[in-house]
Amino acid sequence: MTVLADKFCLKLDSPTVEDFLTLRSKVGWGDLDANLAEKSLNHSLFHVIILHDNRLVGMGRVVGDGAMYFYIQDVIVDPSYQKLGIGAALMAKIEGYLSDATNQGSTIGLLAAQGKEAFYSRYGYTQRPSRSLGHGMCKFI
Repeated sequence: MTVLADKFCLKLDSPTVEDFLTLRSKVGWGDLDANLAEKSLNHSLFHVIILHDNRLVGMGRVVGDGAMYFYIQDVIVDPSYQKLGIGAALMAKIEGYLSDATNQGSTIGLLAAQGKEAFYSRYGYTQRPSRSLGHGMCKFI
């Protein structure tokens, strides 16, 4: 547990399902079945959360196979707490985990929310397409 500033607390822990669903809703990511959310959270490789007065205000996690493929997922900051360095604190912990967990040949991926690409560029992530990479693609069910 790390205390960031007055009444802020960073923990390497999973959020509760209820808190996760509430935070997703606050950033407009829509409804998600609680059982699906719980299963997803339980199968993550790494979690980091930030609390303010014991209330979830930020989170991030890493999913993947733990060897070759790692995917940064659900880096979310409550809109009321954005622009305070919470996202940077989350990414610092995520990058620390990835530094220890990855090896030569590993791939780290992420999907940036529209307008957030520059935030991830600070950490060395490349937008696609680029000269060497084709378009990134995804399929939502």
